[in-house]
Amino acid sequence: MTGDAVAAFSFRSDVIKMALSVIRRDIWSRVRHRVRSFSTDQQRVREGTPGTRHTREGERPLVSQYTSLSSAPRVFSGIQPTGIPHLGNYLGALQSWVRLQDEFSSVLFSIVDLHSITVPQDPAVLRGAALDMAACLLACGVHPDKSCLFQQSRVPEHAELGWILCCLTSMPRLQHLPQWKIKSQRNDGSVGLFIYPVLQAADILLYRSTHVPVGDDQAQHLELTQDVARIFNRRYGDFFPIPRALMSTNKKIRSLRDPSVKMSKSDPQQLATVRLTDTPEEIVMKFRKALTDCTSEVTYDPENRPGVSNLVAIHSAVTGHAPEELVLQSRGLETAQYKMVVAEAVVTALTPIREEIHRLRGEAGYLTEVLDHGALRAREIAAPVYDAVCRMVGLR
Repeated sequence: MTGDAVAAFSFRSDVIKMALSVIRRDIWSRVRHRVRSFSTDQQRVREGTPGTRHTREGERPLVSQYTSLSSAPRVFSGIQPTGIPHLGNYLGALQSWVRLQDEFSSVLFSIVDLHSITVPQDPAVLRGAALDMAACLLACGVHPDKSCLFQQSRVPEHAELGWILCCLTSMPRLQHLPQWKIKSQRNDGSVGLFIYPVLQAADILLYRSTHVPVGDDQAQHLELTQDVARIFNRRYGDFFPIPRALMSTNKKIRSLRDPSVKMSKSDPQQLATVRLTDTPEEIVMKFRKALTDCTSEVTYDPENRPGVSNLVAIHSAVTGHAPEELVLQSRGLETAQYKMVVAEAVVTALTPIREEIHRLRGEAGYLTEVLDHGALRAREIAAPVYDAVCRMVGLR
């Protein structure tokens, strides 16, 4: 190697050493800054007490800091991914979900898969159930740009807050809920089934929700949520808003085979439930077999004629006409003829939804993207709320 080459090599080595030295100094400077920041944060946590954190000059108390993050009205609701939604789900809940997107600026809809495992589920079926439910909700009109649609289990703060709220809830309070009495008779009655109303409360309170759309059968569970929020606020400081019920205005849709019970996804009678994916032929057959009575005239009298009155209620919900108006229009028709009128109205309402569900089922990538984005948005709201709860309780 010549003298010039040696000099050039030496110069390059010096430059590399200087650059590495600068990089090392920059890295250590960043590390020391983060360590100091972490130590400061830890010291601030140690200085505070649950719900009454000591504040420095110009610093707001802990509760008011987090309260300001979500002071606007917010709607929360959820649906289990256990089978295809039926006509009662659509008319009783999903239609109102679509409307609420335009009435409120902050709306969250959750596919509550943690609730679904309170009873035995087939793991292979459950894995794909969230995407299937997402397809159904989007086909019904839920819009990911107008609302936050996400999978409950993707936001771990739901279960974590649920445990904290369980520690504030008494067993007698849960034993009084009718859902436990009814559902525990069908199986062994797991602990998860017993405490799931508290997880339901966590679902709502995690987002500091102010409004919850509910049906008559869920009113008591919302009352539990309100009670739990009051208990937390009394013990740790005024933090959770007391959510209000948004009651559905539609009549409860009942089983086509037994009008004494509501339409259900779990009904073993296939003819009892109209699903959103049913073909027109299946819908017509189910209404033709709908249980009515021996009187041929069409009237609306839910107490004395529940079968035909259920048909009128369905007809009213899918057309937007009052039951009394539909009864007048149906004068002269026998109930067998009226069944086909209602079936045709239901086919007209559900056909576009069924077709859109089938289209979306073929776009698993898009459905996954919607749920991924929804989970990120949900966590952006949930994480600071749960962090505040942990600090107030004394866990941080």
